Amino acid sequence: MSAYVIFDVEIRDMTRYQEFMKGVKPALDAAGARYLVRGGAHKVYEGDWEPRIVILEFPSVATWEAFYNGPTYQGLKAIRDQCSSARLVSVEGLE
Repeated sequence: MSAYVIFDVEIRDMTRYQEFMKGVKPALDAAGARYLVRGGAHKVYEGDWEPRIVILEFPSVATWEAFYNGPTYQGLKAIRDQCSSARLVSVEGLE
């Protein structure tokens, strides 16, 4: 069953964040993940939220967790943490 990972990212240093992106794209491909949304145009209907949303699809929650906790992503996350902050959740898709 697919897993969907939703990031709300605030980027403080776009140049440094691009370094993270260069490394994360091939890592996501290797994990079988794909972008569904990547910071596209959006409209807030309720509240004062100003998100930059990224939605990823992984083959399963187990695949997502292995990716997230693995050494490749944790190394890249250290870069991401230096130049941005994020809130993220994963949710299991429907069968």
